[in-house]
Formats: sequence, C-alpha cells, structure tokens
Amino acid sequence: MDSPALFLARNAVEVSPEGALKERLEAGRPLRVKLGLDPTAPDLHLGHTVVLQKLREFQDLGHTVVLIVGDYTARVGDPSGRSATRPVLSPEQIDAHAETYLAQATKVLADDERLEVRRNSEWLDMEMEDLFRIVRTVTIARLLERDDFAKRMAAAEPISLLEFLYPVLQGYDSVAVKADVELGGTDQTFNLHMGRALQSSYGQPSQIVLTMPLLNGLDGTRKMSKSFGNQIGITDDPGTMYGRTLSIPDEQIESWYGLLLGSEPPPELGPRDAKRALARALVARFHSEEKAHAAERNFDAVFREGGMPDEIEEVVLSANGGDLHLPAVIVELFGGSRSEARRRLQQGGVKLDGEPVPADPLDVPASTLDGRVMQLGKRQFRRIKISSANLL
Repeated sequence: MDSPALFLARNAVEVSPEGALKERLEAGRPLRVKLGLDPTAPDLHLGHTVVLQKLREFQDLGHTVVLIVGDYTARVGDPSGRSATRPVLSPEQIDAHAETYLAQATKVLADDERLEVRRNSEWLDMEMEDLFRIVRTVTIARLLERDDFAKRMAAAEPISLLEFLYPVLQGYDSVAVKADVELGGTDQTFNLHMGRALQSSYGQPSQIVLTMPLLNGLDGTRKMSKSFGNQIGITDDPGTMYGRTLSIPDEQIESWYGLLLGSEPPPELGPRDAKRALARALVARFHSEEKAHAAERNFDAVFREGGMPDEIEEVVLSANGGDLHLPAVIVELFGGSRSEARRRLQQGGVKLDGEPVPADPLDVPASTLDGRVMQLGKRQFRRIKISSANLL
C-alpha cells in the first residue's frame, strides 16, 4: 500500500514544497487542511467535488478539514481565470447561498469532529489598521506575477484595487485558521502560495499547497462553472444528472472517470456505455442506486422508446377566471420568458400527453390541462394539477 503522502498526492497537479507533506504527516499530529469556497452561486457542482473528495481522503486518515465559506471574500469577487471583474453579489444573496453550502459539501465530506466550518467574515471584517498591517507585506510586483493580472495589464484592461486585494484576503484566511495544508484547483495556485507567504510573515509554518486538476464542463473546453452554464449540480435531480452526464464529449470520458470516480473507464465498454455507467455511478453517489437505475429507465423510455418517464414532477397551478394563458403556464412549469414560450409553441415544441399543443388559442380552460403532462422539448416533463378550488 502507498504511504499516506503518496496516497494523498494521487491525481494532484502540485504538492509543494517537495517532501513537506511527508514530513508533516510523519510528525504524528492531525493536520488542519483548508479549503475556501466563495458562495457566489446557490449550488455546488461536480467540479467542486474533485477537491472535496481529496479533502475526504484527509479526513479518512484522521485529519481535520477546515471548510471556509468565503462570505466576506465573495463581496470582493475572485478574479481567477477571468478577463474582467466578476460581478459582486449583494450581502443577502451571499448569505442565502452560504446557507446551502454546508448541506451540499457534506454529501462528500464527513460531518463530524473532523470537519470545522468557518466564515471568513469572522476575521476579515477588521479595522483599517489591521488591513494595512496585512497589505504592507505584499508588493504590487508580486501580485502582477499572477497570470490573469499580467495578461489584463498587458492588454490595457482595467484591474480594480479590490481585485488586487482578493488573493491577499484569501491568503490571510490561512493565517487565521493556522492551516497546515491548503487545497484548490489549479486556477487557485497563486492564491494558495500567497497564503504561504503571509503565514511566513506572521511567524507561522507555511502551509503545503496541493492543487487538483480542473474538471472540464459539459462543453468539454472550459472548467465547469455556473458562469459558463456547463455544470452539473450535485443537487440536480437524478434525471437531470443522468441525462446531462451522457452529453459530455467522448474525449472527456477518461478525465471524468479519473477525477470523479478515481478509476479508468471499463475497457470493455464503448463511449456510449461508458458514459451510461458513469452517469449511473454519479446519480447513485448523490441520490441512491435505486434512483440511478430509475433515471436510466426513464431516460431510455423517453429517448429510445419515445415514451414518458415513470416519475414526473407535479406542479399545482391556480386558475383565475377559469382560463389559463399557455405562455404563462409554460413559464410557471419550466422557467424562461413568455416570448420564448410563444416561440416554442409556434415551433411545435410543446406537447400535452404526447400531442403537440397548437399555438392558437393561447388562452385555454384550466380544466383541459388538469392532470395532463406537459412536455417542453425532448427532456422536460411536468404533470399539471389545477387546485380544486379553481375547478368549482
């Protein structure tokens, strides 16, 4: 069996300084292993789980994971890998997103004494004098070593002073929690090394940096991100998770198996069946084996046999005056805009119980929709229930 240091370094892009992880593990005390997540979206996605799984490996060896919810740094906006300033969310949005993170992260992490959850507003909401004390240890020349800053500077694109502060604030998180190790994706490499430098300035042993590869999203070319719309959320329903996994490009199969399952694709399976096995495994992990097989059956019923899924979400609608406006119904069931809904009706992209819905009339009696299944496109189904009070 591999030594703990070799085991933990599997799949990592960088573990530095060389030999430091082995040395610190051999000291015989539980390490404090840090990960920071800014709550800039309400859901974690599969890309996040690459690092979360590595954290779980540390937990399984008896170490403490310090999960930092970056409620304060999210107000700054992480510029990593971006060519423009990230839009800043309101405090209310950040707090709402932060509330969902722990429940989602513990789908991968053990939720016991090996998990410590902190918000960096605990220490970053500081006096100006304390901020001055931190930033005087960092030079502009050092910040411009960061790739995305250097490229934007060369292209004469604006960089706000707030963005320059981001890696400094993230680095100070390591000082505040006395991190032994910090994990992140390769897009966080500069920030993680900033943590090392600040710890040294504050007289602490510098943390070990461990970076993991970025999981490409459904487009196969860019990292998985809500901003790019190429993500699969770990709270996505089983059908969505299964179907979207099947849409990954064939050339991403090996990477997804390695980063998400820690294995290679079964050599006896072609691309289609390898993706089906991957999709089942992911749904089983975040839902259950039963729901994984149900998602596959539903997918086959809809896309191979032209039927309807066994399980369809029911949505209760209220009818004012006895009629319902079809574009409004479509928006209520599936989201989007009314103009988009009208376009889908005109194109024959909306069905009721398998039959196309005509584009005219747009107002129909509510009773004609009650109990029926509306389908939008190939994959989206909702069963309509009209509240009984409106049918009287």
